[in-house]
Amino acid sequence: MKWLYALVRLLALILGLWILYLLALLVIGTLSDYQPNDTIPLIAIRSTDQHLQEDSTFTALIWNIGYGGLGHESDFFFDSKHYFFSGGHDVRPTRQQLQRNMAGILHTLKAHPADYYLLQEVDRAARRSHWVDEFALIADTLSNYAAFFATNYRVWYMPLPLAEPWRAYGPVEAGLATFLEVQPYESIRFQLPGNFAWPTRIFQLDRCVSLHRIRTRFGPDLVIMNIHHSAYDDGQIKKMQNDFLRELCLAEYERGSYVLIGGDWNQCPPDFPFDYFMPGRTQGYTQLNLPSDFMPPGWQWAYDPTTPTNRKVRHPYQPDSTFVTLIDFYLLSPNLSPMQVHTIDLDFAYSDHQPVWLEVKIRGKHEPTNFAR
Repeated sequence: MKWLYALVRLLALILGLWILYLLALLVIGTLSDYQPNDTIPLIAIRSTDQHLQEDSTFTALIWNIGYGGLGHESDFFFDSKHYFFSGGHDVRPTRQQLQRNMAGILHTLKAHPADYYLLQEVDRAARRSHWVDEFALIADTLSNYAAFFATNYRVWYMPLPLAEPWRAYGPVEAGLATFLEVQPYESIRFQLPGNFAWPTRIFQLDRCVSLHRIRTRFGPDLVIMNIHHSAYDDGQIKKMQNDFLRELCLAEYERGSYVLIGGDWNQCPPDFPFDYFMPGRTQGYTQLNLPSDFMPPGWQWAYDPTTPTNRKVRHPYQPDSTFVTLIDFYLLSPNLSPMQVHTIDLDFAYSDHQPVWLEVKIRGKHEPTNFAR
């Protein structure tokens, strides 16, 4: 019986230490919770000499790069709701996978030139990406662009999976990276409303809009917004973020600005079936749509309906079976015309998202709208 008593004591000790570990995480996480102001001026990490949008046409590229950790060979424990145990799913990529993905991401950006790059899930310092400063790598690649970083994920320590502390996600510093060929005269981080309840919120992202105002030779400003809306919520947080973004866009347009918004909406465009690429084969997934009447008449959605932009990550990517959808796209004000838009089909080689390239024309007052999709 002594061995049984010793075993019980050992198990009690392990359980006690684990409970203390969780309590310490909650206390330190709460005290260190990132709570940014509603508006924060963004300072250029690097500037460019060009200060005026001269041409009537320009191009943009949006891409959620998945912190270089969600290439085609990866799955992700959180997508399978494995919060206590990883269940054999990836918590982070290997260093070799990260290096391969980042090399592919940099090559893709160089191979598809754009005037404005709007990137999401870019790490500055995180255990999940082996402490590689991905923003610096991309800035070195896009060396002639003004570079801005808006933090939307800063956690002292992300403890999941809870029962595997040695594999925990760990610290994260990440956000929206925006690279602009023309230097904006003002750049602002707007905090988006809505958050999860405590204690989930102390380990979740603090979503934001990275807004940049650029002077043009046509008079009005060109306003570029980089966004990444909430994931894993029931739609209530997305609705608050949508409402905030709509009012921000309308206010900018009422000022006379040309407005372009692009990024990962974590929703499908209005009226676009979420299972369009795999009708009826939803595998339990669902995806909300932005409302059909989200914006007044004249505002335009620009996306490529022929190619998915997002794949789900319960398992490594399999072209014939992995569920795919479209949640990365643009919104343009009525005084802009989308001329071309196409998703760059990489077979999700380097990220669980695919980049979307867009050509835009600044319209004259009496020019008809040209819908891209």
